[in-house]
Amino acid sequence: MARSQLQKLGVYLRPHWRNTALGIGTLLVVNALAVYIPLLIRDAIDELGVTFSVDRVLYFVGLILVLASVMWCVRMISRTLLFGVGRQVEFDLKQKIFNHLLRLEPSYFATNTIGDLINRATSDVENIRRLLGFAVLSLANTTFAYALTLPVMMRINVRLSLMAISVYPFMLILVNLFSHKLRNQQLAVQEELSTMSELIQEDMSGIALIKIYGQEENERKAFRQLNRQLLNANLELAKTRNTLFPILQGLGYLSGLILLWFGGGAIASGTISVGDFIALLLLVGQLVFPTALLGFTITAYQRGEVSIDRVESILTVEPKIKDKPDAIPLAIDQVKGRLTARDLLYTYPTSEPEKAVPALNHISFEIAPGETVAIVGAIGSGKSTLANALPRLLDISPGQLFLDGYDITSLRIEDLRSAIAYVPQESFLFSTSIKNNIRYGKVHAELSEVELAAKQAQIHDEILNFPQHYDTIVGERGITLSGGQRQRTALARALLVDSPILILDDALSSVDNQTATQILRNLSEGTQRKTVVFISHQLSAAASADRIFVMDQGQIMQSGTHGQLLEKDGLYRTLWNQNKLEEALK
Repeated sequence: MARSQLQKLGVYLRPHWRNTALGIGTLLVVNALAVYIPLLIRDAIDELGVTFSVDRVLYFVGLILVLASVMWCVRMISRTLLFGVGRQVEFDLKQKIFNHLLRLEPSYFATNTIGDLINRATSDVENIRRLLGFAVLSLANTTFAYALTLPVMMRINVRLSLMAISVYPFMLILVNLFSHKLRNQQLAVQEELSTMSELIQEDMSGIALIKIYGQEENERKAFRQLNRQLLNANLELAKTRNTLFPILQGLGYLSGLILLWFGGGAIASGTISVGDFIALLLLVGQLVFPTALLGFTITAYQRGEVSIDRVESILTVEPKIKDKPDAIPLAIDQVKGRLTARDLLYTYPTSEPEKAVPALNHISFEIAPGETVAIVGAIGSGKSTLANALPRLLDISPGQLFLDGYDITSLRIEDLRSAIAYVPQESFLFSTSIKNNIRYGKVHAELSEVELAAKQAQIHDEILNFPQHYDTIVGERGITLSGGQRQRTALARALLVDSPILILDDALSSVDNQTATQILRNLSEGTQRKTVVFISHQLSAAASADRIFVMDQGQIMQSGTHGQLLEKDGLYRTLWNQNKLEEALK
């Protein structure tokens, strides 16, 4: 295993070093007893071979029984401690991965599939747990077995001992030969498992689409192919393991046969006593199991080595969007809601930067506190990119976007996002009650507050028609609700947190024009008006905004009220005429 990975193992174990040290210490006691018991049997045989006594037989039997019982208890303690450390590391790693993923920007999840991330956080972490439990126990046990047993064997008879262990170097050579192959095959298994997890996750999320287009058979074939690839990868790994381990075990037992072959002659010549031979035979036998177990330990190392790489590839990713060391705190009650863009330029990262087209191309604007601004334009004109830039979901360069005169990149991210309630295009709902979905951003809100937000979002009356009202479970991703109901529930969630700025990114696309217009009117009324950025293709609703920005190809081509824009011969009037024609044809 590479040094860097050994260092990582040290980092994982460091918080649990006491239990690890205690577990390894108990293994030392176990192996010391395992060496002492054969010597005790030797003494019993040599003594009883000269003078047989029932009392001495009972003495030796009782003593050996007590020591074996103590050894068994201590071994159980060592296994509990070391396997417990593995479980603790598993817990720590899962928590660390989850916490780290929450820090990463949304673009990371666009380039890394959910199925693969889940597999790394479960299967790979479990492999590391095995490495830190079983493998550490086995390695420590093997080390102590050789360190304590070999000197005693040499003291009994150097020649026989060296002959017995002469086959062990071949084991190390064999393990080294198979090591690289085992690692590559284990990596292939993990990658195939990730690919299959991705397919399952996608198909379960898109099950309705699969049924609508009648693609069940194609999906079965795709899964069968991936499942077959995983099976083949596992079979290749099993084939290598089933070749290596029997050879290792056979070499281990060969040492015992060598000792039996040459030990008889040593007894006949008087070189060693019968008791010494029995002790030597027992001691060699105790090395067979740790040596044979070396193959399984190596496999655990190979799996753990691959899994450490895969887990660390997540943990070593630095968030592109994070607080500066001197980030400015901003209390939400001090936020007025003025938004300013100065020559804003943003291009999505690509493998060919020289060919990239800016999604936001040097745009400038200022939105006053409490103003409702609608942003309209064709698909791909940059509207959603602008919506994602305002709460800093994109890695925007300094000096381009400002909130109340503060550069958003200089503010604490938590404070910035607390000041902005954002309802994205996809109205994501959790698999819980409508009430809990609405108060997701304010988990201790009273039911009266939840109902008020629902009324503002024009969804309250429909919720009362549900069987359990606000306690109705919406199902995974809100599948039991219509598109319009999901959007208005998501809007109610944003309204409940009562942020001074509200961004609606086509968040009312499934709501009729009349309802959308009424919602905007509700947001524009009252003394505590919010700054509202309303991105929409519904021009009838957008027309009620204080101002309208018309975007095309990443630029703001026109700006003004609905009436002002209709007076000009430009893109907005073209879009408005198309909208009226579409409404007339419905």
